[in-house]
Amino acid sequence: MIRQHKMPFGAELQNDGQVRFRLWAPGAQRVDICLVDKVAGETVLSMTREDGGWFLLLTDRATDGSRYRYRINNDLYVPDPAARFQPEDVHGPSQVINPGSWHWKDIGWHGRPWEEAVIYELHVGAFSAEGNFAAVKKRLDYLVELGVTAIELMPVADFPGSRNWGYDGVLPFAPDSSYGTPDVFKDLVQSAHQKGIMVFLDVVYNHFGPDGNYLHAYASNFFTERHHTPWGAALNFDGADSETVRQFFIHNALYWLEEYHLDGLRLDAVHAIVDESSPDILEELAEAVKQGPGRDRHVHLVLENDHNAAHYLNRSESGNPRQYVAQWNDDMHHAMHILLTAERGGYYADYADRPIWYLGRCLTEGFGYQGEPSPYRDDAVRGEPSRTLPLTAFVSFLQNHDQVGNRAFGERISSLVDANALQAMVTVMLLAPLPPLLFMGEEFAAKQPFFFFCDFNDDLATAVTEGRRREFARFEQFADPKVRETIPDPNARDTFERSKLDWNDIRTPLHNDWLAFYRRLLTLRHHRIMPLLSGMQGNTARFVQLGETSLRVQWHLGDGSALILLANLGEAPVQYTDADLKTSNVLFAFPDSLPTELAANRLPAWSVGWFFQGESA
Repeated sequence: MIRQHKMPFGAELQNDGQVRFRLWAPGAQRVDICLVDKVAGETVLSMTREDGGWFLLLTDRATDGSRYRYRINNDLYVPDPAARFQPEDVHGPSQVINPGSWHWKDIGWHGRPWEEAVIYELHVGAFSAEGNFAAVKKRLDYLVELGVTAIELMPVADFPGSRNWGYDGVLPFAPDSSYGTPDVFKDLVQSAHQKGIMVFLDVVYNHFGPDGNYLHAYASNFFTERHHTPWGAALNFDGADSETVRQFFIHNALYWLEEYHLDGLRLDAVHAIVDESSPDILEELAEAVKQGPGRDRHVHLVLENDHNAAHYLNRSESGNPRQYVAQWNDDMHHAMHILLTAERGGYYADYADRPIWYLGRCLTEGFGYQGEPSPYRDDAVRGEPSRTLPLTAFVSFLQNHDQVGNRAFGERISSLVDANALQAMVTVMLLAPLPPLLFMGEEFAAKQPFFFFCDFNDDLATAVTEGRRREFARFEQFADPKVRETIPDPNARDTFERSKLDWNDIRTPLHNDWLAFYRRLLTLRHHRIMPLLSGMQGNTARFVQLGETSLRVQWHLGDGSALILLANLGEAPVQYTDADLKTSNVLFAFPDSLPTELAANRLPAWSVGWFFQGESA
């Protein structure tokens, strides 16, 4: 089976063997195609100017595999912004790719319901020593055994240099050549599907990276000074000529979902997208996906949105997502992190006064902030009411690339807290009705940090390194410039190499024990929790705070039974009596002695009990 997404721009191989090139360059007077051949040299072909700033060429001089560049006004050579592949990095020529050369064999794959999601976020380059798509494929059996049902790849769109988190991508249709060719990426997706694993991709629609983006030179209308973002002028989603910009990103989403048969996208930091039109770009994109690949298979769109805009997560009367299936729930992470570490700086300050209450609210209502003023944001109102949404709309996590990598020294939570405390919190996260996300290596308490890394050149490299260290100057422990100098240089290759997982660790008792713990909990989730999540309604969960660090939570599951959590996430034991709670209905207890302690009306430090009442008991 052949899968190809037809686009109104870029290089498209035609049925008759010709190649159509089409570029939006409203700021250019002339555009040429320069075909690059190491033997024959450069062939220059003039493009025809069309209405609306478009340039077109249909030629038989190019074919599958041809390398090409656009030449703007006889002067500037640029890659194709819609290139399907950049074999020589972001400043080199683009390559014509024929999607029809890859024959898909996963014809029977229609995805998995969202309620079955156990997500594993990974960085392709740091996941293995090889750092490529093929190496991820080698670990698929391991992920199946762990209990993962979806892998989420950090952005793979072509970025400058040989290493990057991916959020500095500039050519959003081209998988970075350091990870492998388009066909190798497709082979990873197909192999995952054959093992029952969904594949999600993190995409960046809020900015382009600082190196390799040439759009300013010939399509300045891609950007607007009417709105600003942390990266400068915003993308133009609501001004003059914004329709072309909107279609560029909508086609990008459809391209990944159709041509690569991906199961979903995670949209990065959509709070940095400014669009005052109606429908806004997020709504229009979601509708295009719903009417396209989402018509006949499970396709899941997930948001990162600091605004906690619950309306994007609304469900239809039948319970299906109208637009987006879920959002990463930073509020829940922050509450759990404070309970574990007592850190209160930065955005943790918003939760520091009552973290157990915020955790309870997240476990029962979704967002911690639902319209209340945020002290960290100068008392700006943050969030919308989310109680009526099903809890499957909120992705929970103890670690992700941001929460590890944005620390000065990239420490994982397992290196910061006591193992018993962390295991108690992991027990809460993995068995709660919210879909859990793991960050690569957390399941075996990987000892490798995950640093912020990149591969810029010259002045930009210096500016990024200095800016990274300057970010931490406001923290007391980094007030001394000499201490800030110890923060790893993002551009140093060693910073990247030290972030790579060492898979030999799982052979040692400590790390293997952690892995067994995660496997045990995820097995339990698969067999006892997942089957009961379908049909869960919003506004049916409640929590009671038992003390400064303890709570009781109760959810009504899809079969009408009740799932109960009893947790003490602190150092001090709590006296507790619950006549309705029968320890014979225990689903999981941490530590193993918890039922005995409960019989004596005690809830010991760092203890978690899960119980069923009703049908599932």
